[in-house]
Amino acid sequence: MTFLLDHDVPLEIGRLIRREGYPAQRVVECLSATATDAEVLAHAKSQGWILVTCNRGDFLPLAKKIAPGGLVILIRRKTRQAECAKLLRLLRQAGEAGLRGNVNFA
Repeated sequence: MTFLLDHDVPLEIGRLIRREGYPAQRVVECLSATATDAEVLAHAKSQGWILVTCNRGDFLPLAKKIAPGGLVILIRRKTRQAECAKLLRLLRQAGEAGLRGNVNFA
């Protein structure tokens, strides 16, 4: 299971995902900096990757048009530790089967 991290995802989240043993790439590493949200979602789906974003306002409506291969909406919290803890809990509870093909919130 590989994760694609949107522009707005904090670096600590990427470190956490990698520390848990999963590959993760930032959008800027594989797409143009001007890639649209639709292009980002389509790329993640075509690669079989799980997209992680904080941009729920744009990606939730998009997910209704382009069924995602997996989408995690990261809810901003008061601290990065709280964000990491929520994502870690989701990764451990949902696993690949719960993330793939679904929209999840962490």
